[in-house]
Order: sequence, then C-alpha cells, then structure tokens
Amino acid sequence: MSHEQLNLTNDQLLSTTRAVRKRLDFDRPVPMSVVKECMEMAVQAPSGSNAQGWQFMFITDPDKRAQIGEYYRQAFEIYKDMPVAIHKLHADSADTSLTSSQVRSASSADFLGENMGRAPVLMIPCIAGRTDNEAGANVLSQTATLGSVVPAAWSFMLAARARGLGTAWTTLHLMHEKAIADLLGIPYDDFMQVALIPMAYTKGTDFKPAYRPPVETVMHVDAW
Repeated sequence: MSHEQLNLTNDQLLSTTRAVRKRLDFDRPVPMSVVKECMEMAVQAPSGSNAQGWQFMFITDPDKRAQIGEYYRQAFEIYKDMPVAIHKLHADSADTSLTSSQVRSASSADFLGENMGRAPVLMIPCIAGRTDNEAGANVLSQTATLGSVVPAAWSFMLAARARGLGTAWTTLHLMHEKAIADLLGIPYDDFMQVALIPMAYTKGTDFKPAYRPPVETVMHVDAW
C-alpha cells in the first residue's frame, strides 16, 4: 500500500525541498516501507553508462546512529572554523536578505551538528569506485562518478519530501569515512560514500522557497 503524498505541484516540490534540520521529528518512527517507496523513485535516476553502480546504506540501529552522530559532531566542530563554513560565507555581502538567510542556516546547521544521531534513519549513498586515488584523480572521472549517484540521492530526497519527510544533504562525516565504513561494513576500497542524509518526518509540512539572488547573477548565455 502506497504512503499518502502531500498535495504539491511539481514546481512546489522542487522549490520547497529544503535542508531540514530543526524541524525533523526525532520521536516519530519512519517505517522501512516508506524508505523503500522513496528508493523505488531513486533508482529511476540516470547514471553514467547506465552502470547503476550505486548502493544506499540505511542506518536505523540506535547505537550505530549515535556513533555516526558523534563522528559528525567532531567533524562539524572542525568545519565551523573553516573559511567556507556557512557561519562565515557571504558574511560581508551587502545583500541583507542573503546574510540573514546565512545566519538562520548557520543556527540550523549548529543544531544538526549536535543532533545528527537522533534522526530515526540515516542514509549514506555510495558509488562504486573511488576518486581519491591516482587513477581517479581527474575531472572526468570525478564528475562521472559523482554524477552517477547524486541524481538518485536527490530523487530520493524529493520523494521523501512528497511523503512528508525531511532530509538534509551533509558531507562532513567524510572526514571519518574509513571509520564509518568499518562500522557499517561498507567495502571502503570498492565503494565511496558521498553524503550523510538524516531522514525524519517533519514538524509541519509547509515549507517555502528560500531566498536566492536573481538568477541573472548566475546565468551565462553563449559567453561567460
């Protein structure tokens, strides 16, 4: 039996699938049946050469979630002091709407940094092959590899949003990728982890489009 979906148009779904952190409901169980339903959508995504080299790891065990959450917390503490951290990025912008958005996002990110392990389901998308070695150290290999799993993971997140669930794309756990691979039995030499995505029902389902500068600031037609 299919899980009920929100009454969203395609454009509403695409423009309101937010990185959800503070509004994740850590106390409401997420049935594996809804996870599988989202996976049915995910595996319809394209992949390079139609290789479908993806594997998706789902973590529901409380002890393993807590351990991964601690790894994430440690990584987040390092990240906060980096120049690229959301706490610093765009801080000097004259666009007050942008800086306000960054401040709100930073607060939300801080919350997830402390609570990642409380999400009832954690998802780690993996892809066959590694790009952190000599054979894979080129732009074509990197983009082909990541481009063969990111669309599927995003399709999963869209499907989750349509069913009243929230997600957030994070990558900081990769500072501890080998340790987490060992914890979960992921064959590290053969599969690369690309994200850590918490998943939970949301507290309320009304999400709005985020502020973005005019698209003309990032569009180029025929020449840069």
